[in-house]
Amino acid sequence: MDLITTTDALEAACRRLAHHPFVTVDTEFLRETTYYSKLCLIQMACPAEAVLVDPLSPDIDLAPFFGLMADERIVKVFHSARQDIEIIWQKSGAIPAPLFDTQVAAMVCGYGDSVSYEQLANDLAKARIDKSSRFTDWSRRPLTEQQLAYALSDVTHLRTIYVALHTELQKTGRETWLDEEMAVLTSPATYELKPEEAWLRLRGRIKKAREAAVLMEVAAWREREAQSRDVPRSRVMKDDALVDVATHAPRSAEALGHLRSIPNGFERSRAGAEILLAVERGLARDPKTIALPERSRGRSANSAVLEMLKVLLKAVAENEGVAPKILATVDDLEAIALDDEADVPALKGWRRGLFGERALALKHGRLALTVERGRVHATER
Repeated sequence: MDLITTTDALEAACRRLAHHPFVTVDTEFLRETTYYSKLCLIQMACPAEAVLVDPLSPDIDLAPFFGLMADERIVKVFHSARQDIEIIWQKSGAIPAPLFDTQVAAMVCGYGDSVSYEQLANDLAKARIDKSSRFTDWSRRPLTEQQLAYALSDVTHLRTIYVALHTELQKTGRETWLDEEMAVLTSPATYELKPEEAWLRLRGRIKKAREAAVLMEVAAWREREAQSRDVPRSRVMKDDALVDVATHAPRSAEALGHLRSIPNGFERSRAGAEILLAVERGLARDPKTIALPERSRGRSANSAVLEMLKVLLKAVAENEGVAPKILATVDDLEAIALDDEADVPALKGWRRGLFGERALALKHGRLALTVERGRVHATER
């Protein structure tokens, strides 16, 4: 099983693959010790062949691969595409399109939330995946035959999975249901790493606007530091420490050093001094300009209404043969319970017609839930 290690061989392979209507794609990467993912292997397959590409080879330029990914005549098929696309975007500035994500398609076809590749391979391709190589070090060379076989299986069975799911979507007329999800996955905004938005990952752990203001600044500092050093965020500063700083807003090295989550001596380092400057920038912000999530402001959905919406979601998903998560998330349900005009996907497009309208009707007593022969049904009152 040969690896493509030269630009000429890659260019020839991409020319062959480009003659087909679709190509399945997967990558192997490492991110344990870096901020940006380290691309270690590329796998591709079309109906006629499958290839493995070594991006770590000193004799290869990945331009032909990036060109193939940007070729709009060819559908690029991934399973759980987000991380793979993020790597391609970071290295080329382009996003594969048109795109088909088999995990999303499987949710629309009723395979449950976040269905695994192994399950789809078993159900649709009648293949069993040997997962023993999944967590191996893909950066070490040479790769073993077992690693290469595992990597190749990630795209060969994906061909059968794609054809089966695409056929099912055509049969049920649900092809357009994927459009919104694919639009998110093919938007550059999905992959742009903005330091000023880093605080959003942790905003649920703070309660006051003043704390949020400080968190914005210290989280942005950590993000820039991690990016410039190409190390994981936690290597710069752990999440608990960021929240601790945001909550206590220390204004001196001594106060910073007294925080339990701060390592000994950190307050006297360059990073400690920069954290204190970030705290000052946060405290200088106007708290009135900061919008916190509803829960952070002490407002929460009625628990009984929320539970009823969850039951309705499960019933609709079962009746329609789709995964609940593709219709609405728990956050969507909480937002709907609080606000009829909530800006959530469940109240837009096809989701509104399938679930959103019923959710609002249930909330306002126009819909009742009944149990018949062990199944929940929604009936108009």
